[in-house]
Amino acid sequence: MNTNNKMILDQLSVFSENKAGALADIMGQIAEAEIDIEALTIADTTEFGIVRLIVDAPKKALAVLKLSGFVATLTPVIAIKMDNSPGSLAKVVKALAEADVSIEYLYACVAREIGNAFVILRVEDLGKEKAAALLTEKGYEPFRP
Repeated sequence: MNTNNKMILDQLSVFSENKAGALADIMGQIAEAEIDIEALTIADTTEFGIVRLIVDAPKKALAVLKLSGFVATLTPVIAIKMDNSPGSLAKVVKALAEADVSIEYLYACVAREIGNAFVILRVEDLGKEKAAALLTEKGYEPFRP
């Protein structure tokens, strides 16, 4: 992970069979290791899924899951806090498009009690530093303080 930009975090990606109990096993391993899940999304096909997580201890989570036999990796992603208002996400993706940075995928959540939304973006590897610098320049804050 790049320590120069707080917007760039390590995302844990876990490959799992698409069957009953597989997600419970992953979550159980993470819970037993006392690792806090901050964001999560699942992409699936008929045979397998990819569980993508932002956790408070990504290297520890990776080691725990690999010891349990899971195929897992760490991937750098950009994580930002933004206003929870109509058009906020459109501004972010437009700024990246104008800077010619391709978004591979993203996921988001809203924290209504504090009035913010949080977005996790996976951009092309060569564009992550450029994207993080651009979003910082435009006033976006990191996902974590």
